[in-house]
Amino acid sequence: MTHTFPASPPAGGPLLSVRGVDVGYRTGRRTQLTAVHDATFDLYPGQSMALVGESGCGKTTLGLGLLRLLPRTGTVSAGNILFRRKSGDVVDLRNLAEQDLRRFRWNEAAMVFQGAMNAFNPVLRVEEHFLDTFRAHEHRARRRRELLEHSAELLSMVRLEPARVLPSYPHELSGGMRQRALIALALALRPQLLILDEPTTALDVLTQRSVVEQLTELRERLRFAMVFITHDLGLAAELADRVGTMYAGRLVETGTTRDVFHRPRHPYTSALIGSVPPVTGDLTVPEPLTGGPPGIGALPPGCSFAPRCPRGIDECTTTRPELRILRARDEGLSHAAACLRADGAELSTEEATRD
Repeated sequence: MTHTFPASPPAGGPLLSVRGVDVGYRTGRRTQLTAVHDATFDLYPGQSMALVGESGCGKTTLGLGLLRLLPRTGTVSAGNILFRRKSGDVVDLRNLAEQDLRRFRWNEAAMVFQGAMNAFNPVLRVEEHFLDTFRAHEHRARRRRELLEHSAELLSMVRLEPARVLPSYPHELSGGMRQRALIALALALRPQLLILDEPTTALDVLTQRSVVEQLTELRERLRFAMVFITHDLGLAAELADRVGTMYAGRLVETGTTRDVFHRPRHPYTSALIGSVPPVTGDLTVPEPLTGGPPGIGALPPGCSFAPRCPRGIDECTTTRPELRILRARDEGLSHAAACLRADGAELSTEEATRD
């Protein structure tokens, strides 16, 4: 593997530095399918990064892999996940012992899972979820009343009524209330990093708007970094400083939100943008992306997007492009793409979706 990225974060540099990470799943005694290939990016303190792409492209697998929350059949099989702790020390999360990893999660990095109902224990009241979280992270000496007061403050931050929510069971709350309660729970110990997996899925438009506004407000207030996994390009454009486009388990383009959405350099990114109606400007007819992504066990040689790419050349079918920097900037804001033709002019939506 060759990268044009630095091998490790500089002093005072990234909060999260992901280098050449592969994530796979065991399907038999000796068989492993790699669902995420060679993921490489930096996330600085206070930054927000959106991971976008079609279903099955590896977004959730990568998010779970970063915190080693994969199911038993899953494993991070290669690469480094470097994290700058509150103490200033840089650790590779792949090397943390299980006990150290338990202390790390929620205290320094937390995750909001897709489907809040599945994330809560249905037989525990919301207040017990908060109390268990505090007690699991060495807050046993604090009185129950003090912990519940802190829990109430967190719920108020996400515009929920503590007196109504704390004594409730998860099923007694609406979908939007559960999602906001889960965000409050994730922020209970003031983590430096918050990973959100489709936090607005199955919510109505008004509730989605409320959740997005609260996330924006909380990030400005608490200054945590965020990885936002979504298929909604509108949410990505609104919440993220940076965007990473994933296809067939690989990051194929990364950059600032403005660069990726206004000057895309990978045909797949352009096709995604062209497949949804614009929010502003002239009304255009969306152009759906034809075909489907390859299965993780049957990736074609060369560029995985080549069979669907309207700009492909013969070399694309035999040479797999590396993610390389096209425009260098500070603090992880460089624009990079994995495309043999990325050095040319940026792609228009019309060109990227034209048959």
